[in-house]
Amino acid sequence: MKKKETNLNQHVIVTPLEEIMSDRFGRYSKYIIQDRALPDARDGLKPVQRRILFAMYEDGNTYDKPYRKSAKTVGNVIANYHPHGDSSVYDAMVRMSQNWKITNPLIDMQGNNGSIDDDPAAAMRYTEARLSKIADFMLMDIDKDTVLWAPNFDDEKMEPTVLPSRYPNLLVNGITGIAAGYATNIPPHNLAEVLDAAIYRIQHPACTLDELMQYVKGPDFPTGGTVQGLDGIRQAFESGKGKVIVRSKVTIEETKSIQQLIVHEIPYEVVKSALVKKIDDIRLNKKIDGIMDVRDESDRNGLRIVVDIKKDASAQTILNYLYKNTDLQISYNYNVIAIVNKCPVQLGLAGMLDAFIAHRQDVVLRRSRFDLDKKEKRCHVLEGLIKAVSILDEIIALIRASKDKADSKNKIMETFDFTEPQAEAIVTMRLYRLSNTDITQLKEEYMQLVNEIEDLNEILADPKRLRRVMIDELKEVKKTFPTPRRTQVESQIEEIVIDERQMVANEQVMCTISKDGYAKRVSLRSYNASNDVMSGCKDSDVLIGYREVNTLDTLLFFSESGTYGYLPVYELDDAKWKDIGSHISSKLRITSQEKIINAYVLSHFDTAGFIITLTKQGMIKRTAVKDLETVRNSKTMINIKLEDDDSVIACLFAYENDEILVASTNGFVTRYPIQLIPETSTRSKGVKAMNTGEGQIASGCIYHNDSAQLLVISDQCAMKRIKMSDIPVLGRPTKGVRICKRMKSKPYVIAQIRCLHLNDSFTFVTDETHFMTMKDIPLMSCDSTFSNPIPHAENFFFYEPFGRIEYEPVLKEETEQNDAVIEDLFEEDYIDGQMSLFDDK
Repeated sequence: MKKKETNLNQHVIVTPLEEIMSDRFGRYSKYIIQDRALPDARDGLKPVQRRILFAMYEDGNTYDKPYRKSAKTVGNVIANYHPHGDSSVYDAMVRMSQNWKITNPLIDMQGNNGSIDDDPAAAMRYTEARLSKIADFMLMDIDKDTVLWAPNFDDEKMEPTVLPSRYPNLLVNGITGIAAGYATNIPPHNLAEVLDAAIYRIQHPACTLDELMQYVKGPDFPTGGTVQGLDGIRQAFESGKGKVIVRSKVTIEETKSIQQLIVHEIPYEVVKSALVKKIDDIRLNKKIDGIMDVRDESDRNGLRIVVDIKKDASAQTILNYLYKNTDLQISYNYNVIAIVNKCPVQLGLAGMLDAFIAHRQDVVLRRSRFDLDKKEKRCHVLEGLIKAVSILDEIIALIRASKDKADSKNKIMETFDFTEPQAEAIVTMRLYRLSNTDITQLKEEYMQLVNEIEDLNEILADPKRLRRVMIDELKEVKKTFPTPRRTQVESQIEEIVIDERQMVANEQVMCTISKDGYAKRVSLRSYNASNDVMSGCKDSDVLIGYREVNTLDTLLFFSESGTYGYLPVYELDDAKWKDIGSHISSKLRITSQEKIINAYVLSHFDTAGFIITLTKQGMIKRTAVKDLETVRNSKTMINIKLEDDDSVIACLFAYENDEILVASTNGFVTRYPIQLIPETSTRSKGVKAMNTGEGQIASGCIYHNDSAQLLVISDQCAMKRIKMSDIPVLGRPTKGVRICKRMKSKPYVIAQIRCLHLNDSFTFVTDETHFMTMKDIPLMSCDSTFSNPIPHAENFFFYEPFGRIEYEPVLKEETEQNDAVIEDLFEEDYIDGQMSLFDDK
């Protein structure tokens, strides 16, 4: 037992885990990089692709032969060269046959090989395949010792380490791959342009990139489209990395009733069905107005996507929106990494061409040596046969006297000084070859071989002759496969300018927003059908306000935590009046702690007004509305810097000559011009607004120097209306004046104040809903108590239309006149601080 344990311990390797992992992963990474994921710069193929093509060639499954089942090819590849999953082999085989992914497919597949809609190919047992004609030029001369060979995975067969490849396949068909620490992304290019560039590079090895780019204009995608960005193309051709914009080819057509966007070509590797669905989602979600329908009318004649647009909509604006928000336009990033001398290398255009040219030069030289050796051997045999004819009778007599074939060969070699190959050819020569015709053919063949040998020696000895052969072969490929350019190249990237307001239906809607941040827009039809029912709200939520607005307006909102945000009204979800709506977090980033306290609607931020921010602890600040606009409004932003125990109670809109009234909870109000408040940035802390004594700031409002009066509401829902002339203008900060009679037993606590006109309407929600106007509230003096126009309530909600920010201050002259008429209808006397109203009849 002990002996066995000792033997086991002898096989235990004591090594740090870090060293084991680094060693094993290093080997794995090297294998992935060299032998799986990255292409060889010479033939532009990954190992699995190369093995597929060679297995089909070896099996005689070429373009001039009938199709064979794909399953047979996959089986041959797995059994002989690539011992991996059949799906990986078949997927690679399918991709090499798809003409919307490869400009010049290397495999000709019969059956369902997928589609541009990302439909999967049929199973390998249903499809048939053979090599395409251009693949023949990838494998041509492979049997002439043109490339190096290596043992396969089980050392039973030899496989090529690279294909001879008569054209730069790496550039022509492109490739993508992800290895360990490396990734490659090479787009396809035009075959004719690449061949011309290769020819020019052979003729001028030291040519510049600008000279090469006279031939290779840029990528040429099989799906067509338009490539923008000559600088990106040049950067990619120079360094191997660059970015270009690929845009669909779209035309705008106009009929009698509608406009149409006709998409003829889409960007490379974009799934057509997904693109159509994305456009249709934009239509259904009404992200832009004007799209009526989206149809895929593609057929065997070509790709065609039709987008119907309203007659009065801006087709170009909608197209620009689709360019920016769908795959009608994408960015393509060059990342040219290929294996050069068994190492991954970042290559530019010249580097890729040089790798191919060096490979072709090696192939032509190896082929020439192979052909020269073969022809010299044949020529040597022909010399022996021609010599044998002149002494034929003696040779026949010698053969008749010999014991067997070996004896005949030995005697011929000894007697007439023939070599072993010549003697073999003589003894195996058939008698009919002794006719005069065949003897003449032997001599003609000999003379032809002599000329060919001389030509091959010239190729091997003269670099100019070698280059000429390479150029002729490239021209042959170009002539055999004429390839017009499909992708248009534009030097400048067209900037997409989208005025989303042009795509929005200009209409009036009702807009609501709640304290918890739920907002919606409601059609006037839904609102008018509500029969004065309050807007829908969550049980624990309250409505901040509502207003009839335009879809092109902007909703600006402020939170009690000192932040603000804004959204275009047309971006709000369309809902019914009774619905809760959607949380604004679906449109921009906002935390759950941010509770909305005020909201305004404005056409744009270019106004002379200010936002006055008032906090519970008595701080106040003034910020210009135009300073609230930002380049990106994807989240809420800071409006005021708060202390830890402070919160915002009001954000009020005012103009330069307006006044502010600030009320404290203990029954005092102060009034002063807003010019006394310093104008500061959004991140400032502010200044002191009022001396609150033992109380806190309860509320605030803006007075526009018009006929408005002050509405005061207590925490018990008691109310009173006060003339502005009863409240003096003071400085900042002061304690202010008392606006309600002090009750020792149960003092009044101020909840809210508002400056309203007699016709202004608002809503109180207690156990019931009360729709009121300012004239419904009794007019009282400052030293009076409160009135109770509605039943006493400890919990109530005060609703009014939220404010609209205009460009310039406008005095409400009509309102003043109306208020004066209404005041004339009332005869007012103050009796013990209470107001009596005589019957207006």
